[in-house]
Amino acid sequence: MDKCNFIDAWLVGGNKNTGSTASQIYYLTHQILKLTSHLESHSEDYSSQRGLRKLLGKRKRLLIYLSNDNTVLYAKILKDLGIRGLKSL
Repeated sequence: MDKCNFIDAWLVGGNKNTGSTASQIYYLTHQILKLTSHLESHSEDYSSQRGLRKLLGKRKRLLIYLSNDNTVLYAKILKDLGIRGLKSL
């Protein structure tokens, strides 16, 4: 539980809501990084490749929602996590 509190404090200024869009994007990015490093050494792990594609799709949907709902927080998350923005839809 301490890890969740740290993540929320770092990302959204002390918000305890782990179900918020920003927190979910952070958690998904962390999982994506872990799976990417796993796949570098296990390139033929097709189950993990499928899981990675599913996580990327879920994060993309959350980013689309956040970009429509709160553009300031969207820009802050992109900068903090170092991920690319969405293509123009």
